[in-house]
Amino acid sequence: MTNKKSGYGQENILVLEGLEPVRKRPGMYIGSTGPRGLHHLVYEVVDNSVDEALAGACDKIDVIIHKDNSVTVIDNGRGIPVEMHKKEKKPTVEVVFTILHAGGKFGNGGYKVSGGLHGVGISVVNALSTRTECEVTRDGEVSSIAFSRGKTIEKLQKVGKASPSKHGTKITFWPDPEIFTESTVFDKDILIARLREMAFLTKDLKITFTDERTIDPETEKPFTETFKYDGGVVDFVKFLNEGKEIIPGLSKPIYFESYDESVGRMEIALQWNTSYYGQIQAFANNINTTEGGTHLDGFKNALTRVVNKYARQLNIIKEKDDNLTGEDVREGLTCVLSVKLTEPQFEGQTKTKLGNTEMRGFVQSSVENGLAEYFEEHPNQTRAIINKSASALKARQAARKARELTRRKSVLESTTLPGKLADCSIRDASLTELFIVEGDSAGGSAKQGRERSFQAILPLRGKILNVERAGQHRALSSDTIAALITAIGTGFGDEFDIEKARYHKIIIMTDADVDGAHIRILLLTFFFRYMPEMIYNGYIYCAQPPLYRLKTGKGKKNMQYIFSDEALSRETSKISADTKYEVQRYKGLGEMDPEQLWETTMEPENRTLLQVTIEDAAQAEKVVTELMGDLVEPRREFIQKNAKDVRFLDI
Repeated sequence: MTNKKSGYGQENILVLEGLEPVRKRPGMYIGSTGPRGLHHLVYEVVDNSVDEALAGACDKIDVIIHKDNSVTVIDNGRGIPVEMHKKEKKPTVEVVFTILHAGGKFGNGGYKVSGGLHGVGISVVNALSTRTECEVTRDGEVSSIAFSRGKTIEKLQKVGKASPSKHGTKITFWPDPEIFTESTVFDKDILIARLREMAFLTKDLKITFTDERTIDPETEKPFTETFKYDGGVVDFVKFLNEGKEIIPGLSKPIYFESYDESVGRMEIALQWNTSYYGQIQAFANNINTTEGGTHLDGFKNALTRVVNKYARQLNIIKEKDDNLTGEDVREGLTCVLSVKLTEPQFEGQTKTKLGNTEMRGFVQSSVENGLAEYFEEHPNQTRAIINKSASALKARQAARKARELTRRKSVLESTTLPGKLADCSIRDASLTELFIVEGDSAGGSAKQGRERSFQAILPLRGKILNVERAGQHRALSSDTIAALITAIGTGFGDEFDIEKARYHKIIIMTDADVDGAHIRILLLTFFFRYMPEMIYNGYIYCAQPPLYRLKTGKGKKNMQYIFSDEALSRETSKISADTKYEVQRYKGLGEMDPEQLWETTMEPENRTLLQVTIEDAAQAEKVVTELMGDLVEPRREFIQKNAKDVRFLDI
């Protein structure tokens, strides 16, 4: 029966067939149709090849970006089955490419461990590509099949013979510009970071990346990079700690592994450096669990317990002293934890949090046993690790008073908020945004120009402390950092709780000059070190104020704001020779009146915001360490390497 009042009846119910749902709502399957979703297509195909490696059937993967921006992935795995599928009455390879949730990862013994747990990977890639080609080598024969936007356009056919010992799958796809309207151009650096990570996590797997669009000037051949790590996660930790000073006696990372047939497998590598910050990369079936989960909880519990036990046993921590906290023992720790399990359960906002409860106890007992054994056999290294933790304890005790000042007792207790904060009136955090503004002048314009109901303004005086070079005690003694933590409301470290965030958009709004860029970097370093979850959950943004105002006459219709040098050149070239025009360069936000600042940078319908994301946590860690850390040499090398890519100099 049709509800005449609402006009809602059976004719409104749309039944999507085959892979139509993927094309209708691609974001549900790959996250977005921007650069992240585009690169996710490559990950889906490579994940299938890595699953073959995890099954012990593959040790070589080639990834090639062609000049037309298509991508080919080749592995020497078992090859996708080509025989007729009994239920679907068509070749199995065609079923895999054209039907969602068709694959060998649903309990039929095809894979014991799989990263692509949903079984939608290759069919989604197929649905979102103008053309997909697959060539399978197995059982002495080579077969091929082709698709377009999810539909079979060339039926499976035998195209040649092969040695019975040769096997594998070759897949080539062309991303569909109708779906990826922003761009179909792959970024080789993003792909390199992901492929390197996969190679670290799959010991002895060789992954070769080739970009035919880029010619190496030395060899005059396409750019090629190969990743193969015999040390696996041990090599991963060494990579993460490059450029950092390792604590004495621990030049070789601690490594141990454990296996339980009913739960899964765990391997872990740990190494402490002399910095103030730790980083733990936790993976489940090669998926980076950025939101943590049961495996990470088990590790943290075990680490804190074992270090405390030996700290008192060695009399480094006295009976009257506080216990070492998790933050204490993880200061300066670099760790890679990788678990493999048959039936992973992922949850959280981005489905990157492991939920298998049995994994918590398994990892905790494995780490407790493994660390205890290491500590018994390596007394000197143990003492160095515990001394590092004990020194963190002393700094924490010194910072306790400052920390108390930054704690937000309640979202509604405005008396605890910093005095310079001009808060908004709406209390629903999902609707509000905080502008962190450089200087009182720009802060004044922002306060006058904002929409008071949902926009809050926090002006900063001068450059904030570089937290990469400062311990927690010194950082929390900074009024600016204390004001930031208090205004945001989440706390930090082990006390961080994203549910207490007072704003769901934190917008860094600095001048469009070198000083403004430096302040922006200092703020991003603060968020990366103290509140990385804010970045992972998409809460941090950078405003894009205009660089120029171009006037060709009187009135608003003859005035426009320009956001880049290229755009200025383009617009001025359109002006006739006999027309006078005026160009104003904005070096500071304070040069704009409140109305201009609102129109160009703060008004939601007109402004441009850049969302800060972390595509590769390992690379982000290295860049922050190199650029913001104490060592000069890595920073000099970075500048020399990237100087040719500088886009503007403010001199």
